[in-house]
Amino acid sequence: MTAANVPTAAVVLRNLVVTLFCTTGHETLAQTARLLTSEIVTNVYRHTATRIVHVEVTVDERQTWVCVHDDKPRYSLTPLSVVDGEDGRGLAIVEACADAWGITHFGEPEPTSKAVWFRLVEGDGGDL
Repeated sequence: MTAANVPTAAVVLRNLVVTLFCTTGHETLAQTARLLTSEIVTNVYRHTATRIVHVEVTVDERQTWVCVHDDKPRYSLTPLSVVDGEDGRGLAIVEACADAWGITHFGEPEPTSKAVWFRLVEGDGGDL
């Protein structure tokens, strides 16, 4: 799925992710996926100049993966213990709600892009 990197991208992409989760039998994970997709896509909008946001979703019987791709190769992680204001909580929320998450860099010898991803597993901590 792709969308222009505009203020409404998070709404459009999270709704598509929720629809996919619900139509593939992962209704119990849909609201968590909505929240986490929204947080990550919002970070892309706020912290990159990429023109297009790509979201890739993989589902199987028991687990799901969502990867949000952008063309900013570096990501400055805010330490979870330093988050005090209204901003900077997105990755803390991902950390708290996902069964696993991470950042994958692409390009050699220097990274040219990245994907922030999360995994949700049926019956694990990913259910809100």
